[in-house]
Parts: sequence; structure tokens; C-alpha cells
Amino acid sequence: MRYEEELIDEVREKNDIVDVISSYVSLKKRGSNYVGLCPFHNEKTPSFSVSRDKQMYYCFGCGQGGNVYTFLMEYNRLSFVEALQELAKRAGVELPEREQTAEEKQQADARLTLRDMNKEAAVYFHYLLKSKRGTQALVYLKDRGLSDEMINQFGLGYADIYRDDLYQYLKAKGFSDYQMKESSLVNIDTVKGNYDKFFNRVIFPIMDINQRVIGFGGRVMGEGEPKYLNSRETILFDKGRNLYGLNYAKRSRSKSLILCEGYMDVISLHQAGFTNAVAPLGTAFTPNQAMLLKRYTNEVILSFDSDGAGVKAALRALPILRENGLRGRVLSMKPYKDPDELIKAEGQEGYQKRIEEAESGRMFELLVLYGQYNQQDPESRTEFIHEIAKKLAQIEEPLERQTYLASAANRFMIRKNDLENLVNRYGLGYQYEKVNEQYKTPPETEERRQEKKKSNKNQPQRLLLTWLVEHPEMYQYIRAYIGADDFIEPLYHSVAIMLFEQLDNEEKINPAAILSRFTDAEEQKEIAAIFNTHLKYGLSSEDEDKALSDVVRKVKLASIEDEMVHTSDIVRWQELLSLKNKMQKFSISRS
Repeated sequence: MRYEEELIDEVREKNDIVDVISSYVSLKKRGSNYVGLCPFHNEKTPSFSVSRDKQMYYCFGCGQGGNVYTFLMEYNRLSFVEALQELAKRAGVELPEREQTAEEKQQADARLTLRDMNKEAAVYFHYLLKSKRGTQALVYLKDRGLSDEMINQFGLGYADIYRDDLYQYLKAKGFSDYQMKESSLVNIDTVKGNYDKFFNRVIFPIMDINQRVIGFGGRVMGEGEPKYLNSRETILFDKGRNLYGLNYAKRSRSKSLILCEGYMDVISLHQAGFTNAVAPLGTAFTPNQAMLLKRYTNEVILSFDSDGAGVKAALRALPILRENGLRGRVLSMKPYKDPDELIKAEGQEGYQKRIEEAESGRMFELLVLYGQYNQQDPESRTEFIHEIAKKLAQIEEPLERQTYLASAANRFMIRKNDLENLVNRYGLGYQYEKVNEQYKTPPETEERRQEKKKSNKNQPQRLLLTWLVEHPEMYQYIRAYIGADDFIEPLYHSVAIMLFEQLDNEEKINPAAILSRFTDAEEQKEIAAIFNTHLKYGLSSEDEDKALSDVVRKVKLASIEDEMVHTSDIVRWQELLSLKNKMQKFSISRS
């Protein structure tokens, strides 16, 4: 059995899309909508829009869009039923027992199989570490100062030097070649033979927040590249949406979380009592990881290596934290390289003192700038002051900007009035640049040109649907001239049937309900685009009538011409020709 549409609608209606998405993406109110950085592609200027009225989201940058179900499915990689169950639980709606469809059962079985395989692999790797075969790896971990307790807690292991060791083990456990290939643990190759992804490496199992193994990281023993190797992404594992150690750090009673660079940093800090430490998974820090942190804290302390790469990583992470509503502070590691060295030299108390003295994110950025200029050279110092002013001008909140301005003037010995004048001057240019950034057009490509051609052809149909969604009162003026069958693009025709039904029944227009009737991801994106096409506002009533008349005329004439091409009935063809002549003179007047 499948869930009834009424129940699906009830769950959707009880989960406001702004409230749900706000727990994953930092949103700010702009007009009637909410905007933020898109979680589905990297961007610096927010183009992700969420509408409470339409109960839909849409990204004007990458085209991703849909309703609350679509968002959870895309963001958390869930099936529709899993998204429904999660939202039902959130809203307190009890779902009846139901049988899974064949496709749902296949997806659920694949997830369960992969979880079982990851668990078996983790147990085997840990066993090898404690065996004679893992002596070298265990010595390496002990030399790094890790205790047996930490090795066991994080489930550390060893992948043997034999290239098909894990493959043979998993095969003996009953897993097929196909299942192993999908797991990212084994490479199935009919030419080269089957071989393990990890061999001769210390293994770091990666767990989700529910303590389930979703992937692995491996550090090579001795010389070899890459030094660190991670699982590729699977149906369970997304590097940009998980953090190493968060399964333990989320239990910490600390008000902040510590973000460091790698697996060993996290384990060393946990061993020293800093159980609030986490790390990205071999990639640069992402907005999705920032929002994951935001579920547990409002403040993140960056504890990156003291070298140039560590400084660059901090400079990249700080704006991401800010954009997602988190305070960022930067811990100074100097003169030591990493947290492990610092703790060995100064102990737990020394590291705690560094946390308390950590610089605010913005001040850290200014200090980095300070070190890039020769403060003894007048020309270089002038350039530095201009760069400081540009940075301060980007602070949108007036009180915060004034606070940092006063602090920077005092710290870098700059006359406050001079710095303030510069900040105000750059502030005007920054705001102008920020406004214009929203209207930049992406570069034209052949694919974009083809999409544009198709879009232009179907634009009247799409525009009419949008018009009726935003101005349902106009339906009474066109209902006698146009119907759902006049929308000849198949997808638009399906949407028109449901939209016209809502309008005929004088219901409140519900785009999210229409969207939920479609399961194909590409169709959902296209429908979201339909309902997020912008109309020109500020027109007079007369100009609006002319514009709507033009759109209706184009849709109807295209429908007539399409039928004329496909009909062989001469009488019907003459009727259509007569109707075409009439529609060419069609106009609406509400006066």
C-alpha cells in the first residue's frame, strides 16, 4: 500500500518550510521571502530563496527547487518515504503501517547492506591492528601518544599490506562483488583483478552522529601518496555534510566546538579532555558542515596548524561560519605546529589558556593583513590601512562595525577619524558592488544557449502559470478563453490541470501541493522554476491587462497551431483557423 495523498499533504502542511530549512541553512528575511547561501552548490552571494507563502524553495544560481519533502530528500539523501517519516515525526503525525514498494525496498536493502559491510570492515580493521600483522601501525599510534582507550573509542584499525585482504574477508562474509563495488571499500576490476581501496594504512572509521560507520580514512604507513586517503562518496557518506568526531563532540558540555584539521588532531584533543573537537573529512570546510555545527553550538574555535596552509584554511572557514550565523575565533598555535605538539609542550592547561585567548575571527583577519605589509614603510603602511578599511566596510551590522573600527584603530595605531572616513568611503562602494553582484549573468555556453532557446519557446506557458499563482484573481477574466489542454508542454499541462482545478474550486493556490504530485527530481526543479519566475511589478492596471492578454494570446495560438498540424479533419481545421483569427485580436479589459 502507498500513503494516501491526504496524509502526505497533512504532514507537509504541518511542517513550515522556512522552519525546516532554517535548521539546515542560515536564512535572512528579504521582502516576503527568506534568502541564504545555497546548500547544493558553492556560492558567495545568496541566491537560495524560500517562500513561506508558496511553501517552496528555489535557487536562482543552480536551479534546485522543490517543497519541504524535496529539500530533505536532496539534503539528507533520503527516499521520499524516509523524508515523509522524518517530517511526520517532527510534526507529531502518526503514520499507518505500510508495505514498501519494490524500489523503496531495494533502496532500504542497499543502505542496510552498506551499513553492515562498513561495520564488518571496521571490526576487521580493528582486529588486524591488535594482531601481529598490525604491529607497525600500532607502534605508530603509540608513538603518537595515543592510549589504548582512545584507540578503542575511535575504533582505529589497520588495512593489511595484501592488496585483496579485505575483499577476501568480505566475500567470506557473504557480500557479493556488486555490493562491495558500491561500498567504495573494494575496486572490482575484471582486467586488473579485485583489490582493496585501503592497504598498508592506519584506518580511521568515520561515524555519523548516530554512531554508525559511514566511511573510512586511511593514513599510509611509511612513504607513499596520497598520505591520507578517504572513502569516495556513497549513499551513506557525503564528505561535505559530516564531521569527524561529531558523534562524540555533540555530547560535550562545552559552549563551543573546536574545529581542527585532521583525524589525529581530534583524537589527541579528546585524549587531553577537549571532547568538543571535530574535523572536516579531507576536504575544505563547507557551509553544510557549518550548519551541522550550528545544531550544537553558536561558537566555533579554529585550531588549525600554524603554517601557511593552516592560516589559509582559517581565512577560508571564517566567512563560512559568519554566513551561517556562527561566531568564529582563532586559536594561536605558535610556536608549535599543531594541537598535539602544543599539548605535549604546555599540557591541558596551556591549551585551555590558548582557547581563552583566541582572537575573534575578524580581528584574526586584520592581524593576518598586518603581517603582510611593512609597517615601517609609509607607502606599504598606507596600503595596509586602506585594506583594513575595506575589510571593516564589509561588516553590515553598524554597532559591530563601530566596535571593530575602534578596536582596529587602537591596536594598529591609526587615527580613529581617518580610519572611519575611509571605512565610510569604501562602504558605499561595497554596497553598490553587492547589489550589482545579484544581477551578474553567468557565462554563455552551448548548453545554456540550448536551454535558453527551449525556455523562450515555452516561456508564455510558464509565465501564465506563474501569473495565475501570484494573481489568481485574473483567472476569472481568462477562464472562458483558455484551459489546461492549451498547455502543450507535457509537464506544464499536468501542472495546469491541478492549478485550474484549485482555481475552479476557489481554493487558496497551493504550489507545494502541486509539486508533491511529482516524484521525478528534474520535473520538481522545473516546476519550482515555474513558480519562481519573476513578474514585472509596478505596472498600471491597463498595462497589466495588455501584458496578460499577450501571454494568453501566445499560449492559445501555440495550442491552436499545434492542433492544426496534427489534425486531418478539414472541418475541425477550418474551425481552428477561425478561432485563430479571433484570438489574434484577443484582449482583456477589467475596466
